[in-house]
Amino acid sequence: MTMRLLAFLFAALLALAAQAQLMPTPPTVDARAWLLLDQTSGQTLAALNPDERIEPASLTKLMTAYVVFSAIKQGSLKLDQQVAVSAKAWKAPGSRMFIEPNKPVAVSDLIRGMIVQSGNDACIALAETVAGSEAGFVRMMNHEAARMGLKNTHFVNATGLPDPQHYTTAADLARLAATLIRDFPEFYPIFSMKEFRYDNITQPNRNRLLWLDPTVDGLKTGHTETAGYCLIASARRGSRRLLAVVLGTASDALRAQESQKLLNFGFQAFDGVKLYDKGQAVSQPKVFKGAKNTVKAGFAEDFVLSLPKGMADKIKVELVSVQPLLAPLQQGQRVGTLRISVAVGGETKLWGEYPVVALEDVPVAGIVGRAWDSIRLFFQ
Repeated sequence: MTMRLLAFLFAALLALAAQAQLMPTPPTVDARAWLLLDQTSGQTLAALNPDERIEPASLTKLMTAYVVFSAIKQGSLKLDQQVAVSAKAWKAPGSRMFIEPNKPVAVSDLIRGMIVQSGNDACIALAETVAGSEAGFVRMMNHEAARMGLKNTHFVNATGLPDPQHYTTAADLARLAATLIRDFPEFYPIFSMKEFRYDNITQPNRNRLLWLDPTVDGLKTGHTETAGYCLIASARRGSRRLLAVVLGTASDALRAQESQKLLNFGFQAFDGVKLYDKGQAVSQPKVFKGAKNTVKAGFAEDFVLSLPKGMADKIKVELVSVQPLLAPLQQGQRVGTLRISVAVGGETKLWGEYPVVALEDVPVAGIVGRAWDSIRLFFQ
């Protein structure tokens, strides 16, 4: 192990230790596993058993929805497309939308039946339409899970019906939900629908927080005998969005209560601090052998941190650039690290380190410029 890697690991451990000391104490949550994510900053604010494998029940439908939305975006599926209902979809056990054979249904209705009514029949009909079979669709689900880095997730169906090989974790579900919101904002309002009516049957959304908290606008509930009652709730207050993943509670009311408790804690105990705008130059480090002598460095998205209340004016930032920085450089390439420290009680503690990227391309210089910089590097 190199000295540079050892130093990096030591710095990371110091940052984790400092954060643990400074973090507000979360509430007690009566659930098997849970996690609170600040989607705006990407930070996990609190968690219990975040990597424990659990049965996701109908939370599975978030990945089903993701694959369906991807098919629509790619043009292989249309919202107004009429879908023939198979016998398998019609006979799906568990929660249902009540679609019927010989009665085609629009993809747009199937999506609402899947999300709002949690219809297993709608999931199977969509899966068969997208991939030809539910098994083929599940392969697409697992492909997306791997692409997202959901290392402790494996699907065997599109509905969430129990199976020993159908599992995920609170951490993976939080990442999935955040990715869905980010990638498909045009479909996200469906998750806030309080009810959906199909074929003269009206069913309510099972997410109680849609009625109890006006800032909650999604996402999904789940329940089986073995999984217990589960909920992923998303709320936006001001410029911040938080995700609460609560798994394995004893009742429908309890999953809503504990999710609300987590969301309130996150909004009340932390501030969202915007340090830099998207594309704002944090620094302009020196570049060798390039057509330019410096490169604008910053963040590809707004850089926002969640910090405990009252800590925003106690942070210090330092940019550590990669040196020597050699052309060619591509926009988005990592060129340095933003090191953030917090001054508390006369001590300065490392809070975290965040990658800084090039905001522009820097092509290589001509032969004379490269030769001159080679000489400069030799003497440095």
